[in-house]
Amino acid sequence: MEYGKLIGVGNTANVYEWEEGKVLKLFHQGYPEEDVAKEFNNAMAIRKMNFEKPKAHEIVSFEGKSGIIYDRVEGESLLDWVMKTGDVKKCAEYMAKLHRTIVQNKINNVSNYKGFLKFHILRASSADLNKQKDALQLLDKLPEGDTLCHGDFHPGNILISNGNTIVLDFMNICHGDLLYDVARTVFLVEYTPVPEEVYDREVLLQLKKTLADLYLMEMNVTREMIQDYLLVIIMARKGECPNE
Repeated sequence: MEYGKLIGVGNTANVYEWEEGKVLKLFHQGYPEEDVAKEFNNAMAIRKMNFEKPKAHEIVSFEGKSGIIYDRVEGESLLDWVMKTGDVKKCAEYMAKLHRTIVQNKINNVSNYKGFLKFHILRASSADLNKQKDALQLLDKLPEGDTLCHGDFHPGNILISNGNTIVLDFMNICHGDLLYDVARTVFLVEYTPVPEEVYDREVLLQLKKTLADLYLMEMNVTREMIQDYLLVIIMARKGECPNE
């Protein structure tokens, strides 16, 4: 079967129309097959859990590229929605409501969050060795856990349709402590860089900080509670995204 028209473009994959009610997420040429398999296995591990998400069906191959067949879900990116409406408070409410339904689930048959962080801390070749060592020691002291963590939960990975929210992207699914996933979201929302040339850059930076603050309030989590997680996440990011 051939795929249909292009309906979405991403950093690692493009999304195409498939048969009725489904789409093909086709990864770019050279994208590792083991990473495609990991995303598919993650999606299958959470398939029956009670929160809104597209279900995965099978892995397929086209012209040397691997892809995953997912249910088609309609909606607007929550990131686009908040940039259009400016309603940061409502955005935080949408995020927290959906996130709470995710982290109420327990799971063990996916990666441990500590393994993900340790791998990227060790990859951070430009990092100060003492800071690297401190981050690894701090990571070791953080609690284990069997909470389902999305690992990449931010407005760009959430669709909104008629007030309902749907989460996307299961590559970084892991099990761990609830506070790790909250801290990871705060990092992705607030700490990821905004290019210098962006129009109204200072306004956007303030919006990111405000959204993170409001999201934390909605999750009933303080910055003190996630401080150690953030320190480790910031160090791991140097290995995860060295050019960021």
